[in-house]
Amino acid sequence: MTDQERHEKLKLLGQVIRFGMVGLLLTVLVAAAYWAVAEFLHIDPMVSMTLVYLFFTGLGYILHSRVSFKDHGTRDQAHIRTVRFFITNTIGFLSNQFFVWLLVKQMGGPTWWPVIPIIFVTPLLTFTLNRRWVFG
Repeated sequence: MTDQERHEKLKLLGQVIRFGMVGLLLTVLVAAAYWAVAEFLHIDPMVSMTLVYLFFTGLGYILHSRVSFKDHGTRDQAHIRTVRFFITNTIGFLSNQFFVWLLVKQMGGPTWWPVIPIIFVTPLLTFTLNRRWVFG
């Protein structure tokens, strides 16, 4: 393995660790906020997920661009990166909405059921899109 290959692997590892830390924080906050709004405020679960998405998307952009992917890709054309980030987050939002729709609306499960795929599935999707398309 060349020094360049080793450097790229270490860089990827750093991104995965930073994304994991920031992403874990955001994912737990999103999942908890979704559940709390749906459960305690008695707001429809799909509306709850929409409100949470709107609130946390801006915070996610700031944290991922400044922490998770701070040393990845070029920093020119920020407007393109911003649009791509919001598209990626919208894909994550739609994924989470699907889990809410399927597990709560269709299967009649409790409002906490979607928290599991929200924590374990959506972050894999958004990491891949963020790394390759948004901040690549």
